[in-house]
Amino acid sequence: MRWPIIALILTTACTQEANHLGNPLMLPISGVGTVIGNAAYEKRRGQVELIVKSNYEVIKTDIRAGGGPVLTKAMDAAGIPERDRPARIIQLQSDMGLYQTSPGALVTALMVYGV
Repeated sequence: MRWPIIALILTTACTQEANHLGNPLMLPISGVGTVIGNAAYEKRRGQVELIVKSNYEVIKTDIRAGGGPVLTKAMDAAGIPERDRPARIIQLQSDMGLYQTSPGALVTALMVYGV
C-alpha cells in the first residue's frame, strides 16, 4: 500500500508545472537557506546603517563631491560592485533631497544598489 504513495510523492516532485512552493521535498533546505540569507542581509544592513548614521553629514558631503572615504566604506559594506559605483553616485546625487533629513532612506538606497 505504501508504494503508490511513494510513487506519487516522487512524481509530484519532478513535475514541470509552476509551483510556488517549489519541490516540497526541498522545503526544509530552502527554509534554512532563507534564514541564512536573511541573517547575512541583516548583518550587512546593520553595518551600512552604522556607517551612515555615525557619519551622516560627512557621507552627504561625499555624495555631493562625487565620492569620498565614508561613502566608499558604506558602498563596500552594502556590497555595491565597484563598476556600478559611478552610476550609483550620480543617482544618489540626483536623489539628494530624499536623503537630506532621512539617514534611513540613504541606508535603504545603498542596500538596494548592493548585491
